[in-house]
Amino acid sequence: MDVVRDTAELRARIGEWRREGARIGFVPTMGNLHNGHFSLIALARTRAERVVASVFVNPTQFGPREDFASYPRTPEQDSAGLAAQGCDLLFLPAVETIYPFGAQHTVRVEVPVVSEPLEGVLRPGHFAGVATVVTKLFHLVQPDVAVFGRKDYQQLLVIQRLVADLGLPVEIVPAPTLREANGLAMSSRNQYLTAEERERAGVIHRTLCTMRDAVNAGRDRGAIEAEALAALANAGLVPDYATIRRQADLAEPAAGERVGLIALIAARLGRARLIDNLVTDP
Repeated sequence: MDVVRDTAELRARIGEWRREGARIGFVPTMGNLHNGHFSLIALARTRAERVVASVFVNPTQFGPREDFASYPRTPEQDSAGLAAQGCDLLFLPAVETIYPFGAQHTVRVEVPVVSEPLEGVLRPGHFAGVATVVTKLFHLVQPDVAVFGRKDYQQLLVIQRLVADLGLPVEIVPAPTLREANGLAMSSRNQYLTAEERERAGVIHRTLCTMRDAVNAGRDRGAIEAEALAALANAGLVPDYATIRRQADLAEPAAGERVGLIALIAARLGRARLIDNLVTDP
C-alpha cells in the first residue's frame, strides 16, 4: 500500500490507475480505525478495482469546546490496518495541504435543509466543515465511488445532497453499521468509555429497537420519544435527543405517518458523545 502526503503525488498515482482503466473507490476517515472502518474498505473493494482511504482529523468540523486536540491519532496503526485490508493507497495530508490559506479562511461549502436539524442545532458549523472537507477530498481524489457509514446518518444525507446539488460524478454508497455484541455502534469515540460504560451504552441500540417497534405498532410519536429519553436517562446517559424523523430529509413526520421514518439518538456517557439510528420501516 502506498502512503501519500502530497497532492501532486496523489494525483500522479491515481492518474496511473485511470490510464489502466481502473475504477477508483474512496473511504474518507478521521483515523483511529476499527472494524467498522475496515468494513467500508471491504465494501469499496466490491465496487472498484482500486481503493483509496484518507486519514485527516478535520479542524473545521469541530466546535470550540469539542475534542479536536484530544481526538485519537494513530497513523501507524491505521496504516497497518488498511494495508492488511487490501487498501491500495492511504492519503495522509497535513492541515496545510487541505487548507492552504488556513482553516479559518477557507472557501466554505454549506448544505441547507438536511444539515439544519438535530446535529445542526447542537453543533453549529459542524456540517459546513464536513461538506467543505469532503468536497476538497473529492476534488483531490476524484473517485468514482465513495463509501460512508450509516451510523452518521445525517452526515450521509448531507453528502448525498451535496453530490446531487453540485452534480459531482461520485456514487455514494451507504454502508451498514457494525455493532459490538451488546448492540453498541462501533465508533472511534468508544475508546473514551470505560468497560462498564461500554456495556451500559448498549441501551442506545435497545432503545432504538423499542422506538422502531412502537412506531410500527402505531403509537404516538411524542410518547415514544418521551419514553426513549427516560430510558436513556434511567441508564445513566445524558440524551441530547431521541427522535423519530423522515429518512429523506429529517423533517418531523405528520401525525399517523409511519413509512419512511428513522429513529435517531444522541447521548453522552462519561467522556463520549454517542450517536446511532435505526430505520423503523417493518
